[in-house]
Amino acid sequence: MARGKLRIYLGAAPGVGKTYSMLSEAHRRMERGTDVVVAFVEHHGRPRTEVMLHGLEQIQRRELEYRGTAFTEMDVDAVLERKPAVALVDELAHTNVPGSRNSKRWQDVEELLEAGITVISTVNIQHLESLGDVVESITGVRQRETVPDEIVRRADQIELVDMSPQAIRRRMAHGNIYKSDKVDAALSNYFRPGNLTALRELALLWVADRVDEYLQEYRAEHSIRSTWQARERIVVGLTGGPEGRTLIRRAARMAAKGSGSEVLAVYIARSDGLTSASPKELAVQRKLVEDLGGTFHHVIGDDIPSALLEFARGVNATQIVLGSSRRKAWQYIFGPGVGATVARDSGPDLDVHIVTHDEVAKGRGLPVPRGARLGRARIIAGWLVGVGGPALLSLLLTKISNGPGLANDVLLFLFLTVVAALLGGQLPALASAAVGSLLLNFYFTPPVHTLTINDPKNMVAIAIFFAVAVSVASVVDLAARRTHQAARLRAESEILSFLAGSVLRGETTLNALLERVRETFGMDTVSLLERSSDVDPWTCAGRAGGSDSTPPLLRPEDADVDMPVGDHMAMALTGRVLPAEDRRVLAAFAAQAAVVLDRQRLVGEAERARELAEGNRIRTALLAAVSHDLRTPLAGIKASVTSLRSDDVAWSEEDEAELLAGIEAGADRLDHLVGNLLDMSRLQTGTVTPLIREIDLDEVVPMALGGVPEGSVSLDIPEELPMVAVDPGLLERSVANLVENAVKYSPDGEAVLVAASALGDRVELRIADRGPGVPDSAKDRIFEPFQRYGDAPRGAGVGLGLAVARGFAEAIGGTLAAEDTPGGGMTMVLTLRAAPGGPPVQPDLPAQATT
Repeated sequence: MARGKLRIYLGAAPGVGKTYSMLSEAHRRMERGTDVVVAFVEHHGRPRTEVMLHGLEQIQRRELEYRGTAFTEMDVDAVLERKPAVALVDELAHTNVPGSRNSKRWQDVEELLEAGITVISTVNIQHLESLGDVVESITGVRQRETVPDEIVRRADQIELVDMSPQAIRRRMAHGNIYKSDKVDAALSNYFRPGNLTALRELALLWVADRVDEYLQEYRAEHSIRSTWQARERIVVGLTGGPEGRTLIRRAARMAAKGSGSEVLAVYIARSDGLTSASPKELAVQRKLVEDLGGTFHHVIGDDIPSALLEFARGVNATQIVLGSSRRKAWQYIFGPGVGATVARDSGPDLDVHIVTHDEVAKGRGLPVPRGARLGRARIIAGWLVGVGGPALLSLLLTKISNGPGLANDVLLFLFLTVVAALLGGQLPALASAAVGSLLLNFYFTPPVHTLTINDPKNMVAIAIFFAVAVSVASVVDLAARRTHQAARLRAESEILSFLAGSVLRGETTLNALLERVRETFGMDTVSLLERSSDVDPWTCAGRAGGSDSTPPLLRPEDADVDMPVGDHMAMALTGRVLPAEDRRVLAAFAAQAAVVLDRQRLVGEAERARELAEGNRIRTALLAAVSHDLRTPLAGIKASVTSLRSDDVAWSEEDEAELLAGIEAGADRLDHLVGNLLDMSRLQTGTVTPLIREIDLDEVVPMALGGVPEGSVSLDIPEELPMVAVDPGLLERSVANLVENAVKYSPDGEAVLVAASALGDRVELRIADRGPGVPDSAKDRIFEPFQRYGDAPRGAGVGLGLAVARGFAEAIGGTLAAEDTPGGGMTMVLTLRAAPGGPPVQPDLPAQATT
């Protein structure tokens, strides 16, 4: 049975119209005669969406009871039994009620797809698992319901449902997304223009990357090497000369003209020697291109124009930027140059830009040394000259009457031997010497046309010719091999110098370094493996290359190339077997990788040491900051106790009661102050260890109100709220600080409102006061230690209450933020995790919307 197709409507934000678009698609398919059913669609009370359900067959939902409350979920068995052609399943990231067939709705969808049913579903960008941290940093809300990226990436079709932030806010204001009593909170919280713009950009970038993956897969499947100009990718060819900075800036300006353009700077080094490039200049250019948002690549290629074009086509580039040649006029006798060759061979799919600069025609320095590793064409040419040249020369000389003489004949044959050695190396030169000796003997030494030599002088001449020819061939071959060795060492030294410089400057992470190794040697994957001892299994410390589906290497022995680094670390490469001469450079890379790994770990240890030092600093600051606040209540207690113990004064019962009340108030104030100091110290030193368990809010919040006057707080906690997964002690301490702070700043006669509500898989507790409020610029600063907003007197505390409250909230997996209270004042919003086993509650505020 063929697997069903999956189509996903991906929303840039809640309320953009994913469900509406999905239902519109269902009506279009039904009009074409397709068997479409609604497996599960939630309209959330939106009238326009509810109307779209009319006329569509809906599968009866399955009812489940959990903790005394009835819930409905998609009935997978009923959908499988009905077996429609297309099923509509809303909210792909939804978590099912305990007792359901699967824990997540995307698992239900997988079953439908395996049964051959095509599924149309919806999901928001904030629910993708890989973007959880990013979304939390933008919106301040952690999305608990997520779907693995791979599930969405495997979809056969992904359609982005997008809308401008201003349009979404207008829809919200018109009541098309949430009820009117929730609009103000929505617009001031989750649906702020900045949040919506950031989420929109995330969605566009994610979909763009997915489209790019589709394109690369298609090109690979169909062996397409030509460039498809779907996105502007500009490759900058660098030589290591000072003109590189001009080229990079020019390419960046070109990229800025088109949205989504990329700049890739590439420096190509010869495998048998590098050009005279300055490592310092290359490092400057690398930093420049990265600062401008591009990437730097260092690859090896024998033929620079071919390697540059191969790289450009490999990354699907659309343009190549090169500098005008630095050659002087006479240097063009060595060839047309890289720019002209690239422009000639680029074809119609690549635009080549030749950019002028200040270094034009100023010379390129010394010629590039040629190595002894010759190409096939040169070896063939060497054999043709070494074997065919003497034969042609003999034919030519025999046609000349009264030839140049034996001495000149020997010199001509010797010239051919030298040319053969220069072109093809030692073997063609030796063959040329042998063939030349026979031809000289046969055609030019009496008696001719025989191998006999009558004159001893001629015999000596031919012997000397052969010896000189062999010597010349040996010397030329030795010089070529020495040149190759020197060029190879020069190439290695420049690569290693560039590598060491980037590592010492801290510009290379472990993954970036491994990617550099993979790119330099042309491998498929590169992994750094390590283990604690000889008997422990290998673990992967870092990896570059390969896809997510590629299984990681488990042992160095499984790789094509393995390079040990010490006793318990190795670099493993797959793709091809490297020659022995490349392993020397690879060993240096491996050693540098070990250094980078150690440095990263040292940085982590340094960060932990910094945190400890910060804790010590905080403790010192605590002692310095609270000296007055500790002495004041102590002085009051001391004075009251001294007065009570005095025998000189007869205190009335009312006076004694007043003095005792002062002692109690001072002790309470000391207890509160010392508790906050200890709590802050624990938070700063990281010694807070929450004991998470499930509990109802109405068991904790009332206990936190013991320190405030009666009638100063209005409590609104619904009984149907789900349980929360928290540490009750830390939650009580956090709420107590928030309530005490709100009561302190509330006007007389105005009660502080403490209200709770359920939002998806979270529970939100709001503490609202009618005090003077706090401007937006100070909302984050009030949560810092020793911060007291406005003209709060010294006796009002040391400014630790809110800092402790936020620290405890984060320790139990929640968040704490400040908002303006409608009508004046400030509202503290404490967001907590609902218990994992609790039933999902449909959101009534968009800040934690799940659709």
